[in-house]
Amino acid sequence: MGKGITAKLLRSSLYTLTNIRTKPSYKKEAAATEELSGYPRVININQPAIPDDTQQPPIFCTNYVSTTKYTLFNFLPIALFEQFNRVANFYFLVAAGLTFTDYAPFDWPSQVVPLALVVGFSLAKELYEDLQRHWQDMTANCQKAAVHVKNGGFETKQWREVCVGDIVKVKKDEFFPADLLLLQSSYEDGMSYVETMNLDGETNLKVKRALQNLSLPAAEDDDKASHFSDFLATIRCENPNSNLYTFTGNLEYNGHIYPLDPAQLLLRDSKLRNTEFVYGVVVFTGNDTKVMQNTTQSPSKRSKIELQMDKIIYLLFGLLIFISIVSASGFGLAVRNTIRSWWYLVPEIPGEDFDINNFVASGLRHLVTALMLYGYLVPISLYVSIEAVKILQARFINNDLHLYDEVTGVPANARTSNLNEQLGQVDTILSDKTGTLTCNQMDFLKCSIAGCPYGKRPSEVELAAAKQMAAQDESSDGSLSDSSSLEAITVTDDGNINKKASSIKGFSFQDDRLEHTNWLKEPNSDVILLFFRILAVCHSAIPEISEKTGELTYEAESPDEGAFLVAAREFGFQFIKRTQNSVVVKERLKKDQEPVEKEYSILTLLDFTSKRKRMSVILRDESGQLLMFCKGADTIIFDRLASNGKTYLEATTKNLNDYGEAGLRTLALAYKKLEEKEYSDWHEKFHNAQISSGSNREELLEELSDEMERGLTLVGATAVEDKLQNGVPECIDRLALAGLKIWVLTGDKMETAINIGFSCSLLRQGMKQLCIVVSAEMLAEAAKDVVKENILSQITTGMQSIQNKKEPHTAFALIIDGKTLTYALEDDMKFKFLNLAVNCASVICCRVSPKQKALVVRLVKEGTGRTTLGIGDGANDVGMIKEADIGIGISGVEGMQAVMASDFSIAQFRFLERLLIVHGHWCYKRISKMICYFFYKNITLALTLFYFEAETGFSGQMHYDDWYMLLYNVFLTSCPVLALGVLEKDICAEFCLQFPALYQQGPKNLFFDWYRIIGWLANGVYASFVIYLVNIRIFSPESFRKEGQTADMYVIGTAMFTSIIWVVNVQIFLVSHYLTSVQLHTIWGSIVVWYLIVYIYGLMPVQWSAGNIYQQLPEVLGPAYKFYLSTVFVTILCNLPYLIHISYQRCYNPEDHHVLQEMKNMKKDVTDRKMWKREQVKATQETEIGLSARVDARMRMKGKTTRKYSSLAYSSS
Repeated sequence: MGKGITAKLLRSSLYTLTNIRTKPSYKKEAAATEELSGYPRVININQPAIPDDTQQPPIFCTNYVSTTKYTLFNFLPIALFEQFNRVANFYFLVAAGLTFTDYAPFDWPSQVVPLALVVGFSLAKELYEDLQRHWQDMTANCQKAAVHVKNGGFETKQWREVCVGDIVKVKKDEFFPADLLLLQSSYEDGMSYVETMNLDGETNLKVKRALQNLSLPAAEDDDKASHFSDFLATIRCENPNSNLYTFTGNLEYNGHIYPLDPAQLLLRDSKLRNTEFVYGVVVFTGNDTKVMQNTTQSPSKRSKIELQMDKIIYLLFGLLIFISIVSASGFGLAVRNTIRSWWYLVPEIPGEDFDINNFVASGLRHLVTALMLYGYLVPISLYVSIEAVKILQARFINNDLHLYDEVTGVPANARTSNLNEQLGQVDTILSDKTGTLTCNQMDFLKCSIAGCPYGKRPSEVELAAAKQMAAQDESSDGSLSDSSSLEAITVTDDGNINKKASSIKGFSFQDDRLEHTNWLKEPNSDVILLFFRILAVCHSAIPEISEKTGELTYEAESPDEGAFLVAAREFGFQFIKRTQNSVVVKERLKKDQEPVEKEYSILTLLDFTSKRKRMSVILRDESGQLLMFCKGADTIIFDRLASNGKTYLEATTKNLNDYGEAGLRTLALAYKKLEEKEYSDWHEKFHNAQISSGSNREELLEELSDEMERGLTLVGATAVEDKLQNGVPECIDRLALAGLKIWVLTGDKMETAINIGFSCSLLRQGMKQLCIVVSAEMLAEAAKDVVKENILSQITTGMQSIQNKKEPHTAFALIIDGKTLTYALEDDMKFKFLNLAVNCASVICCRVSPKQKALVVRLVKEGTGRTTLGIGDGANDVGMIKEADIGIGISGVEGMQAVMASDFSIAQFRFLERLLIVHGHWCYKRISKMICYFFYKNITLALTLFYFEAETGFSGQMHYDDWYMLLYNVFLTSCPVLALGVLEKDICAEFCLQFPALYQQGPKNLFFDWYRIIGWLANGVYASFVIYLVNIRIFSPESFRKEGQTADMYVIGTAMFTSIIWVVNVQIFLVSHYLTSVQLHTIWGSIVVWYLIVYIYGLMPVQWSAGNIYQQLPEVLGPAYKFYLSTVFVTILCNLPYLIHISYQRCYNPEDHHVLQEMKNMKKDVTDRKMWKREQVKATQETEIGLSARVDARMRMKGKTTRKYSSLAYSSS
């Protein structure tokens, strides 16, 4: 299923339009027009402009869609502005410009070339990504559409040429080129079926209905539609807006006015299915279409490490300014006090290099030079290197076979690489339930009809409870304790235990009283008959013949509805056909007879919405009786029952509570008989409300629907099971052992959510449940202040319970419903609610809306300051996913909307364990080490320039060749640090999972805190001092060769630079825990390449080098043993402190990963399993949720019981 959905998405060339926001170019008509017509938008079908109209024709935007960020003309200005908006890049831009002046201490290539490479790489990346969007736009805009022209013919045009008012023909499996108003379809009744997966993420087909009573001739599938040649009509409708589910307006044709609603609107980016062709008129084009109105760019997210890295850069800028001021002050003092006596340094032209008579001006001029000279403190290639590393890390995540779902064929997908290391710092997971923890595959399991419960098969929650009870009561008398056997048995009426029969998809019901037409023998068979008919008729599903199996399947708007239809079919009431005005059902009313086809005329359909929480159909059966069938949430239906319709209310309520405790999703079913006059009077008012153009149209329709849906008679209730995904309890247990907090945010009722919590071990027996709930009566009758005071009282009581707990291992679970949460999230109460929530072991929010999910995530993120992760699979989870620091989308059966809004996508919840505990841990460690090392190696280089400056009177002279400086960050030291960021592992993936508490190194930020950062910066200061001091003392002032030659400035510079290359590469060798051949080649290869560069550079003509570099290595430094001695001595001396530190730490104060590394090297996991298991137990976070917490609680209970019996035995003796 998932693979098919992915394939559909990939075949769509339009799905990218939902990613990037573009500003609509729609121009609203004058207010006078709006007041005159009631609707602001006027569309003339088949007449784009009226010649006799003195007013300016309405201006609509074209159907050309562009999602690109840049154009040909603004690419360079905008892209360059964004690049130099970074403070580091702007600094290097100014420095590069100053290299062309006399202030520069080096030639222009040493600054311009690195900056050009860094910015060029970023620009190339931006250009590539925007070209990808442009090509996708071109593919969409150049698609072909059949547009009506004169004489009823159709001409093939590109999508971008389609205009408002055109009549368009769309064939089966084609996308709609714009938002169309459905005029006619291949079906006589004007019905059509549309797939809207790319819009709202839902995979179920939607039914669209053409306007009735238009009196259009029957449509044929040819290139002519002559009846449209003289079809002139006017549409007056709403302006473009982003609401996918609303559309209001009127169609004026032949003197009649026809009301328009969303059932006639075919949206761009949706596809025609199960319908040969449709004709529609274009109402919205281009940026006015609803899909483009809904395009919003995901919020920009940056990891905490990246934010802290900015602070380090500012710190380095502060150091840069400080030493530049010191250097400028030193030069100014030198000009005032000593340079006058150095006649050979006085410039020939006064003021050319410095003004000997104005030491202040000379100092200020030197300040500019110093700011450029010490600029190597700030790593110019840091941003690009991190970006490259993160892209490669994302590739490893995408290619991880352990994150690949073999059933659906869906791999993990890092949709953004900016947050890789943030995966290793998550503190709280906020998860959806349906489709995320559960499969979103509904099975009809139980039902209640006329107050009598039916269905003997246990749910997974009941099985989990049975396993737990069996485990607790396990004894030597042979009582049932094998948990695997519990899953394969069911209990029938007579109490016999039978093997579980193979169930039909969507139907796991087992009760002989209703199956095989045995329901006819039941005392309330007439009510049962009505129950089955409501299942078979009250829906909006579409029957479809499977091309593979030839069997009848159903395309329903929800998995629940599909399960109801499968159940009705298995009970003998098979829905086989739907037209615009009727539903046909095959009913088996006698055991020995063939099913009889019955047709029900559908008069009015009141659709299900999240606000109404119910749907109804008004129909006429074959006997002429008017009926209304209704199904919906139990609380909604119960409030609408007639006084004589509550016969089964008490029994049904009890059954619903039982079903909730079993973790099942429930709906109530009811009906109502109607009189002809009652319906005709109501329908007249309803029709008038439909064609009205007032602003209160929706409210009026809702009032009339509510009026009709009163006085119902309760029939029964359904109970379907949403099964847990494979591995969810184990995954939650591992995440809990890793120290993560898990919250569940669901739209389900409280009882269902609680019992799913028990089945996945978020809740357990013995855990204190703090339920923050306000009664419906109080919400309806009490003032807002009274309600808030009641909620605050409950929160305060709950907090006191936690603070005054007597047992140290007592765990608390917070459960709150959506209505109560509305008040708890208000500004004056939300932090008190949060304080209670963070002190609970688990939090479950029930009956929450998509907006509330996002608000809860925001509260946790801002209130705790910790990293949050939102995970969900449906369109209703998009807000939560976007609001969280990290958004995870699951490629489930609810479509791809959550995936398209996410930062990472996985196929199953269980993959979250490896994504966080393995990849998150690795990426956090890698990026932390990489950034610290980057700053270390730049400080090591830059401060040697400062020391040389101080020794030469702050003259601004640099002792390194310009090309050495140019190649240092860009080439000589870049590959080892990239390898470190991509391949480093402190421990293997298996150990990460076996010792999940190691994950806490990320949330606690142990490897990128200021203590470690300052340590690395201090290491760089120490290394730079040793490198400079040792080399300057070895090579100056004595001769460094046996022939007696002394070293000039460039000889000392090359020797010192050689020491730097060795020191920083040996340092990265020492900090690497996992040395692969790639890392070894990059480390030692960098050293070899350095010698080759010095050798080849020395062979070039003298005019190509800045100083005395010619033949420097083979003739000057090569023969001198001091050159090699200084390199070895400096390398050892610089890295000795780190070796001493790490040796002491491993011996006397080891970190967790140090212990595991030693144990692995000594093969303790094989030779000493007892020690290995003991360390595993020690390396787990103490948790109050998950399977481990359940086992711990049970062991504590056994320990108490043992101590109790022991004390009794002692006292009796």
